[in-house]
Amino acid sequence: MNLIFAVMCLFQMCAESLSHNGTRPNIVMVMTDAFDGRLTFNPGSKVVQLPYINYVRELGSTFINAYTNSPICCPSRAAMWSGQFVHLTQSWNNYKCLDANATTWMDLLEKNGYFTKMLGKLDYTSGGHSLSNRVEAWTRDVPFLLRQESRPATQLMGNRSTVRVNTVDWKNTDFATDWIHQKAASSHRPFALYLGLNLPHTYKTDSLGPTGGGSTFRSSPYWLKKVHSELVTVPTWLPWASMHPVDYYSTVTKNCSGHFTKEEVKRIRAFYYAMCAEADAMLGQVISALRDRGLLNNTVVIFTADHGELAMEHRQFYKMSMFEGSSHVPLLIMGPGLASGLQVNQLVSLVDLYPTVLDIAKTSGIANLSGNSLLPLLDKYTTFPKRQYPDWVLSEYHGCNVNASTYMLRIGKWKYIAFADGLSVPPQLFDLSLDKEELDNVVFKFPDVQAVLDKQLRSIIDYPNVSATVRVYNKKEFGAWRQSVGSNYSQAIANLRWNVDWQKDVVTNERLIDRWLDESS
Repeated sequence: MNLIFAVMCLFQMCAESLSHNGTRPNIVMVMTDAFDGRLTFNPGSKVVQLPYINYVRELGSTFINAYTNSPICCPSRAAMWSGQFVHLTQSWNNYKCLDANATTWMDLLEKNGYFTKMLGKLDYTSGGHSLSNRVEAWTRDVPFLLRQESRPATQLMGNRSTVRVNTVDWKNTDFATDWIHQKAASSHRPFALYLGLNLPHTYKTDSLGPTGGGSTFRSSPYWLKKVHSELVTVPTWLPWASMHPVDYYSTVTKNCSGHFTKEEVKRIRAFYYAMCAEADAMLGQVISALRDRGLLNNTVVIFTADHGELAMEHRQFYKMSMFEGSSHVPLLIMGPGLASGLQVNQLVSLVDLYPTVLDIAKTSGIANLSGNSLLPLLDKYTTFPKRQYPDWVLSEYHGCNVNASTYMLRIGKWKYIAFADGLSVPPQLFDLSLDKEELDNVVFKFPDVQAVLDKQLRSIIDYPNVSATVRVYNKKEFGAWRQSVGSNYSQAIANLRWNVDWQKDVVTNERLIDRWLDESS
């Protein structure tokens, strides 16, 4: 313990000396995929050993109210890289995001003298992901329920010495540490490194073929021993009749409507936590490389994720939801001149990272950003002017597995969720101070609160109009794809990963799509 304290004091002394010498620090961002932010602070942090996240937490700052701007891979990353809300860039789904020539904060760092490198999962430009994912997003307004994912399952790999389960992520982590040792350490310029990990995102279910979807929680005994099994809980599920209609739709399309034993749910959740532990070790390898090369004391390290993972909360896995497991992301920042051991309550979101990184690099950015620099909240010398931060965050979702555009306003103790045009689908309202599991929708108990929050949400985003724009886009894109496949259309759509449900009533399902396309937008 004394040794740890000594190391922390040494880090602080070095950091303090560097904060005044006028040099620009190096910047390293590690962005995971589907990491539940609640695991980075108590009580969630007790369920699994995450030593390197804890290291950053002790030497840096932890944002305990950090949220994604869209709980799905590509749109959330588009928000982080552009600094703009997804409706402003029209990043509607995993296929439609930023243009390839969009200016990111990494582009600006490079233009302003930084030595830059981007490795691993980027996933913020248009054109990616599977055909199945696109069609599911485009046809989400069609009135049928088709299972779009495989049933969530677990897969045990290797033995107690098997460390490298996700070999792709480890390969990219090796590339990152090699770059630090061989390139960054010898550079005469400050450097910026981005490492995108796929963990702890679920794996493709190989037994179901290329259209099976990603529903397998995979780990090894080595990582499972990092999980405190006695602390793995079985979440409470609402009865079917009490579920919100959008949550009901998500549960069915995510193939979670069948029977799950408590042991099966606990196993899924334990495997998920083990996958988080493996991601934590990759963060540790990057930190170790920085320390070994004498770079850590002049490097700002940022750890975050694109979204969370429900891990069978609310009878769902995956993301695509405004519930905390899906929308709450980790955000930890440590570096020279920044506060240590700080827990920040301010509501923040991924769009804040763009101006924050530019502030760290002392670089000017573009105008009309949706976010705000977080550096004034972290600077131990308070050299930044006091700034009034918004008391809310916005998240929105327009992709597959949800049958209505969804908008979350998080403010104070409240989480307000509106859908579609604000009229056709009932809203949700949760008091997170009393209902951390989000099981009691109190929107009808507090109509005055709902009215105030809806008015504020509409002042931030004209969500009925955005929903209408998305509907037009979906029909246009699906119609263009359908025309492009010509006579092969019936076979092409039947071979998507919903094919079992589709084949039960091909004629009816195709008629529903025809009727939807014929309707006025």
